[in-house]
Amino acid sequence: MAGGKARKAVIGATLAALALSGCGGALGNRPQPQQLEAFTAEQIYERGEFEINRNSPDEAAFYFGEVERLYPYSDWAKRALIMQAYAYHLDKDYENSRGAAQRYIDFYPTDDDAAYAQYLLALSYYDQIDLVGRDQGLTFQALQALRTVIERYPDSEYARSSILKFDLAFDHLAGKEMEVGRYYLKRRHYPAAINRFRVVVEDFQTTTHTPEALYRLVEAYLSLGLVNEAQTAGAILGYNYQSTEWYEDAYALLTGRGLEARVFGDSWLTRIYRQMVKGEWL
Repeated sequence: MAGGKARKAVIGATLAALALSGCGGALGNRPQPQQLEAFTAEQIYERGEFEINRNSPDEAAFYFGEVERLYPYSDWAKRALIMQAYAYHLDKDYENSRGAAQRYIDFYPTDDDAAYAQYLLALSYYDQIDLVGRDQGLTFQALQALRTVIERYPDSEYARSSILKFDLAFDHLAGKEMEVGRYYLKRRHYPAAINRFRVVVEDFQTTTHTPEALYRLVEAYLSLGLVNEAQTAGAILGYNYQSTEWYEDAYALLTGRGLEARVFGDSWLTRIYRQMVKGEWL
């Protein structure tokens, strides 16, 4: 739903108003742009609300756009612009939704609905990253836009939702690295696999993929005969994720070779151990 003043306007609209007080016949079907000049900004705006309520967001976007076109400097134009962004988003027309939201932010940066406009802009990216295999550029753009909501509007009603979505998008990026790492590991391209799992452990420590990444590092390092690194990865896994299946599997791998999970040397994993276990952020 739309936020602030715009959302309240949608909820408060009545069917009588949506019928345009007897003008509904003339606007029963989408009119030619010049036909709308006979109607007030409020009447055209209410028609847009009517289309939202009858689940025709593409029609709603048209009418909200006409308010902006015919009455560009009115308060109704401002309200129509944020609603146009909302209508486009409902219609899954993310590019136009993003464009309308950005115009609102540019024109009315201090308005109450600016936070919602920024949130819609972020959603225009976020709602397209549902599949791990899709373009990761969308995920990066979603993260940037969500961060803007969180940092610029921390007290808004959209900040909490943005934080949750930011974490999910962040987890999504880690999932992509894991997918590629597993691909390399299955084909015994161990150095390439290690590089992917290392990215997860170093850059995505707070995601749900870190325990598996550490286990896969144990697998890959043992396959290369790099015992010290495998044991160190196992030590990190045991300290932070001992209750997971990934630790149990890593423990079985190590003990099956007469090894134990403990820290050795001064590799990148040793530094991660000091960070994660001892809190020494170097």
